[in-house]
Amino acid sequence: MPNKIFLVVKREYFARVKKRSFIVATILTPLIFPSILGIFLWIGMSDTVGDSARFIEVVDENREFFLESNDLFVFSYGSLSVAEAKEMVQNGSRYGFLHIPKIDLSSPQGITFYAGETPGMSVISGLESSLRSKIEELKLLNSGVDRELLSKLKTSVSIRSIRLGQTGNEAVSNSVVNYAIGFLSGILIYTFIFVYGNQIMQGVIEEKSSRIVEILVSSLKPFQLMMGKIIGIGAVGLTQFLIWIALISVVSTIVMGYFGMKMPQQELLEQTGSVDMAWMESSSELPEMIQMIQGIDFVPLVFSFLIYFVGGYLLYGAFFAAIGAAVDSPSDAQQFMFPVTIPLLIGYMGLFIFVLDDPNSRVSYWLSVIPFTSPVAMMGRVSFGVPISELILSISLLVLGFLFTTWSAGKIYKIGILVHGTKVNYRTLWRWIKEN
Repeated sequence: MPNKIFLVVKREYFARVKKRSFIVATILTPLIFPSILGIFLWIGMSDTVGDSARFIEVVDENREFFLESNDLFVFSYGSLSVAEAKEMVQNGSRYGFLHIPKIDLSSPQGITFYAGETPGMSVISGLESSLRSKIEELKLLNSGVDRELLSKLKTSVSIRSIRLGQTGNEAVSNSVVNYAIGFLSGILIYTFIFVYGNQIMQGVIEEKSSRIVEILVSSLKPFQLMMGKIIGIGAVGLTQFLIWIALISVVSTIVMGYFGMKMPQQELLEQTGSVDMAWMESSSELPEMIQMIQGIDFVPLVFSFLIYFVGGYLLYGAFFAAIGAAVDSPSDAQQFMFPVTIPLLIGYMGLFIFVLDDPNSRVSYWLSVIPFTSPVAMMGRVSFGVPISELILSISLLVLGFLFTTWSAGKIYKIGILVHGTKVNYRTLWRWIKEN
């Protein structure tokens, strides 16, 4: 039996890998993301240059507001009227002009900004920030408070997060880094399941329509054919995924290097190499980023990702194969796709709404335990640290869920793969599952 499944896996794998569409998609897709990154970097740098040349004329009727120029704005002051300032904007000698009428500092009203184009949010918020700081400064001066004394009283607070293990070990943690890891891994699993699950369904429908499956079933059991197809297409997706990671990393490094930037891992290596080895021995003196990386337990993280990556794909892949076997065309499959994809969407939405916001909440716990949502939801929790008992429970239920879906899908696949021209509904599927 394993040999026959392996033959189907081999057939599915090489038949798809040798396709021109696979080669083109595998090579071109990694070029898309670095290209988008390069375009955004180029636009961002161009906008920065444009922003530095924004000259703004200030008409201050209070004669108290002297705004300091910065990277975004260059403020110009003169004894101009409102009409003259407007004319400067209209003829293009000024990007805009700021009119500050006589105002009450306790309730400043009537401040207006004129420009030849609708300004972006960053422009308005930047001007508001400058004016807010100036008004606060004038209030302090009017109340008799020493400005230097107040600046000394202002203190920035930064909390250092330490995760304390059950054995007493301490590790530096960072919620932003954990959020990013959970976000990326959860999205990858969701995308992989959805994209390659659909490929399983499409492949089964094509073989069923061409009657090739009738020849295959004569020498193979339907269950062997179903499992071979699921594993084969999954291997194709995994191969493509690994190639994408390698190519995207290389091309992104080249693009960022062109703009004089460095990849995070490259900066980390350079930072690590520049630190004296004697100093490295003292963990309390390590750079914060290095301590943060050391605080991530990569072994359970990688192990969990592989388990949920494969387990989630197998769990849903069996259902996608069963749907493909039960229908004659992709349009007929829509009614059966809805109940299958709903749990996957719940896990996807729950990842953002509950899990990444509070990985230890009750809702996050149940989303990471229930097999139909755990492949996506649990990866959002693993990066923050999950008790080993909960991880074992979740994986055990995922395995049981995979066995259940495989058993149910095998029943449907066994009968549906040979049925043509019959309108299948949920009652029909239930009858097939109950049959021996």
